[in-house]
Amino acid sequence: MLSKPASVPFKSAHRFTSALSFTSALSFSAAIPFALRALTALLPALAGSALAAPSLTIYNGNFAVVRDNLELPVNKGPNRVQYQNISRQLEPDSVVLRSRNDDWQIRVLEQNFLANVVSEPLLLHHFEGKTVDFEIQRNDKTEILPGKIIRSGYGQGSEGGDSEPIIELEGKTRFGLPGRPLFPALQDDTLLQPALQWQLESSQAGKAPLEIAYLTGGMGWKADYNIVTLADSDQVSLNGWVTFTNNAGQDFKQANVKLMAGDVNKMESAPMPRAKGMMMAAAMDAAPQVTEKALDEFHLYSLPRPLDLHDGETKQVEFLQVASVKAKKRFEYDGATIPDYYRTQRLQDILSDPNFGTESNKKVRILREIKNAKDNGLGIPLPQGRVRFYQQDEQQLEFIGENNIDHTPKDETLRLYTGNAFDIVGERERADFQINTQEKWLKESFKITLKNRKEEKVSVNVVEHLYRWHNWELAQKSQDFTKRNAETIEFVVDLKPDEEKVVTYTARYSW
Repeated sequence: MLSKPASVPFKSAHRFTSALSFTSALSFSAAIPFALRALTALLPALAGSALAAPSLTIYNGNFAVVRDNLELPVNKGPNRVQYQNISRQLEPDSVVLRSRNDDWQIRVLEQNFLANVVSEPLLLHHFEGKTVDFEIQRNDKTEILPGKIIRSGYGQGSEGGDSEPIIELEGKTRFGLPGRPLFPALQDDTLLQPALQWQLESSQAGKAPLEIAYLTGGMGWKADYNIVTLADSDQVSLNGWVTFTNNAGQDFKQANVKLMAGDVNKMESAPMPRAKGMMMAAAMDAAPQVTEKALDEFHLYSLPRPLDLHDGETKQVEFLQVASVKAKKRFEYDGATIPDYYRTQRLQDILSDPNFGTESNKKVRILREIKNAKDNGLGIPLPQGRVRFYQQDEQQLEFIGENNIDHTPKDETLRLYTGNAFDIVGERERADFQINTQEKWLKESFKITLKNRKEEKVSVNVVEHLYRWHNWELAQKSQDFTKRNAETIEFVVDLKPDEEKVVTYTARYSW
């Protein structure tokens, strides 16, 4: 079961933002690798590598904070260094690079995000105006012929997109590639994946101990809950799964993962694309449990073991398992069919419309109420997600409904609609309507009939809405009721097997 530890090691996000003073002079560009040769001639390029597994905090909004410790070989004074162990969806202006040693001062003078990695269109663009070889299939034979790249098409289409290349081959100009282009060997400074490149000023020489943190898109998580019920019982078993999706363009090996639950404000979040594959990580007996703690106005969940999150992968890990939870079944009949547009109408219009609220339905809703309390086997903050209900039928499980829950604090009650009852029927009709505009009153009477066609007794909550006006009272009622709020009342009707009952009331409005 998900439990709450005394403390969980976590570096606050505020710690990263406080380091922005180091990066006030940052500049970000997407310059292609070949344009960097002039800078390469001035300063040696030094590649850094991560020291240990990365740390991830993944948010509901399809983004994550990535943290890595790394060492960069530097000289005293100015240096140009490069780091490639980053995601393709990195947000360049979120990057924070700082020293992990207070005695080793590192100053960031400039930062470049090299996003244009090597590809065929990019190499065509680089060799535009030059001649390269093309591998061409003719009459089941492979020929190598030289062709001049008149236009690469890279970034030359409408709205900056690519257009069709133009190649001069054998004295003729053609649109499109005649075959597979064969480029010269790649230079050492050619990028095979995105990279961050910095100009740093170091207070000493050696392997600088650094920490990097940045935001990346393309990573998300959600919670899913499975509930198994038994016939004629309110006791259910519940287990929860965390589903991770990594479309960030980067593999994360043995990552220490935390999950942030709550509505964290993030500007311009991109929708999460569909993942390429699915991996199910099954729970083992007596597996380590996910721990939870509050952070600011949100909740942070820590996974008990490192995870491999491969690019394009969806992975599931169990985080909650409770053998016995009370999930009370509730039948509710809300017979009035009120159009959505009524909320935009003035009360005077509703008051004078004799047909308002007279349309009805026969559906009796099935609800499950679960108290998120410690004495009910829970009592922990539950992340938002989908809840699926299954019922045990002899030797197999059958799906009986689902719904979504929002982030739910402890000691709150979940009320989940799972479908409509087949053998319980409601009927609602208006019996009387009177209005006196001079004396400013209105009377309206309703008759609600409930029919139980089940072989066991049931209890149905009849919900009625008094929308006509603010001031109302029940001039007549067939039984006691409970006032839910200023305009809603509720009758509880107990029905024996194959029994019918009628609820009547008269509401009097005055203004």
